[in-house]
Amino acid sequence: MEGAAGGQRALLRQVLGWRVAAAVTWSVLLLPLCTAAFIVLSGLDPFHPVRWISNSFNDLYTSYVIFCIFLMSVVIIVISIFNVEFYAVVPSIPCSRLALIGKIIHPQQVIHSFVHAVMGMLVAWCATVMTKGRFQFLAVSCTPSESLEDAVPQMCLNEYHLFFLLSGAFLGYSYSLFFLINNMNYLPFPIIQQYKYLRFRRSLPLLIKHSCVESLYFVRNFCVTYYFFGYIPKVWICTTMGLHTDSKLHPLDTLSGLLDLSLFYHTWLSGVFLLMTWYIAWLLFKIYATESHHFPIQPTFAQETDQCLPKILNSNPPLLIKFLALQDLMLLSQYSPVRRQEVFSLSQPGGHPHNWTAISRECLSLLSDLTQRLIAQQEAAAANGRAKPPVGELKVPPQTPGAAGIEDMSFQSQRSNIVLRASMSPLVKPSLMPVKTSPGSEVGSPFSSPALSYKMGVVDVKSPWHGTVPSPHVTRRGPKLWTSVSDQQMNGSHHEPSPVLSAARTGSEAVQPRFIYTWLQNKQEQIKNFLSKRALIMYFFSKHPEASIQAVFCDAQMHIWALEGLSHLVAASFTEDQFGVVQTTLPAILNTLLTLQEVVDRHFKLPHVSSKPPRISGSLVDTSYKTLRFALRASLKTALYRITTVFGEHLNAVQVSTEHKKRLQQFLDYKE
Repeated sequence: MEGAAGGQRALLRQVLGWRVAAAVTWSVLLLPLCTAAFIVLSGLDPFHPVRWISNSFNDLYTSYVIFCIFLMSVVIIVISIFNVEFYAVVPSIPCSRLALIGKIIHPQQVIHSFVHAVMGMLVAWCATVMTKGRFQFLAVSCTPSESLEDAVPQMCLNEYHLFFLLSGAFLGYSYSLFFLINNMNYLPFPIIQQYKYLRFRRSLPLLIKHSCVESLYFVRNFCVTYYFFGYIPKVWICTTMGLHTDSKLHPLDTLSGLLDLSLFYHTWLSGVFLLMTWYIAWLLFKIYATESHHFPIQPTFAQETDQCLPKILNSNPPLLIKFLALQDLMLLSQYSPVRRQEVFSLSQPGGHPHNWTAISRECLSLLSDLTQRLIAQQEAAAANGRAKPPVGELKVPPQTPGAAGIEDMSFQSQRSNIVLRASMSPLVKPSLMPVKTSPGSEVGSPFSSPALSYKMGVVDVKSPWHGTVPSPHVTRRGPKLWTSVSDQQMNGSHHEPSPVLSAARTGSEAVQPRFIYTWLQNKQEQIKNFLSKRALIMYFFSKHPEASIQAVFCDAQMHIWALEGLSHLVAASFTEDQFGVVQTTLPAILNTLLTLQEVVDRHFKLPHVSSKPPRISGSLVDTSYKTLRFALRASLKTALYRITTVFGEHLNAVQVSTEHKKRLQQFLDYKE
């Protein structure tokens, strides 16, 4: 196990190492260009253009500018290290305001914000040095106003320099905060493969615009903050360093001091300079990290076995390697006939399709897991009264012993649930799908819902379903949010008691007396009801429906690539598969795709689920993860059409359920 983990880390370093080094190198090389633009714009003098340009070019070769470039190169390297440490290929979507606050005060995020604030102060100091004039030094000589005749020069605080330093720290912290809130650490993979230079050139205007606008808002917020709290650092600096205040100058924590247009312009320009250099470093890392990587199908040497595509897909590598492998699978299935032949080839000796078996098994596993997740989400929505399932899903006819045996087998085997589901009647099928529960939603847990307990054979005696067959015309009232082990009984009219559940129930009743557990449950209900009536509590704890839906599909890019890769390989096998290795798994593939399409269609019929994708405005902040569910639905339908168009009427010979045959016929007739 440790050897496999070490090999995966070595593979990650091998794949990601040179990409990070190239991104950092280009970021440092572009820093002098950004510095030159900042020096030219900071000395803006349109009435004397010749002097303005000559002074700007003379400043580029001074020793303090070269030192500032070296110092800011160190800052870029530190920022790049944090970019590498905090990147994510699956966005983290907080479903409530309390979850967002928890992310902000997380120790890792606190360190991220603190380091960025310090780096922002360093960049602001470099900006004051390169701007020169009244912003250059923290302490300047001044003459007290009360002793004009016998004036003794004293050292006074240069509040303009302090204003610049604090604005840099504020912009660095704001950058870190918005980096978290806007999921800027998310790495979106490009749909269309392009050269890195073209991707950078296309994003550069958006980067400049975003930096200018964001710096304007950050400086505005800082001016408001400094107006109310600016005297605190000013008094502390004066006391610590023994500096005086120049009474002849307007203090900057007043309206008259903040209405200085020159101060506002230079502060905004330094903010643009800071944001542009940091965003360039992040953009280059994003471009290099999401570049496609070629994984071999078959190893040339024995040492390369762990780096082959089938091996990586069936292991548990870092998510970035997993995404790159699925992206490579999608690309080879479309554009590489030679590599497709390697996928369809047989092993020598033995003649087994190991490559195809490994790739198809992992793709089907991913799609089955997504189906399980969507079914669990729909069951939870139905149990909480937010959604009412279709009428046919609540009809559970009396089962024969054979059917009960099939249900027990389907409950124990999570890998074969899709095939079993496809072979059942459409009325029995929803009740036989096992729900992939989370660790906190097991049977008997106070977090389990009645619908989940009913699916697993545990029926609440207080529910209207106890002892009777559920009718589609019965209206569920007051869904129970909490259930107890002692209150759950097995429904003898339909299922035999499970020995495992019976033993667990008996053991829990022996350890925990009934009256204590009931008292705890009552107190829990009272606390929950009390908190639910407080508007402020519900403001932080209530979940946003759209965010919850986005969280379900946050990693759907993997499933989209699995769909596209699998469907292209199946379509290509019609003419390229010489040994017929794909035909052995074609029924399972069709059953999985059709079952997933049924579940996805049912998801879009739930309340609070929009049927149209939101409009994505052209911005540097990527929000493509908000439309992944729509891309998944389109890719799923396209994949089915791709297979049915190539195979045509030959699919009638494939062993699938009656309902799936009807659905396939709709695709064959182009009516879906």
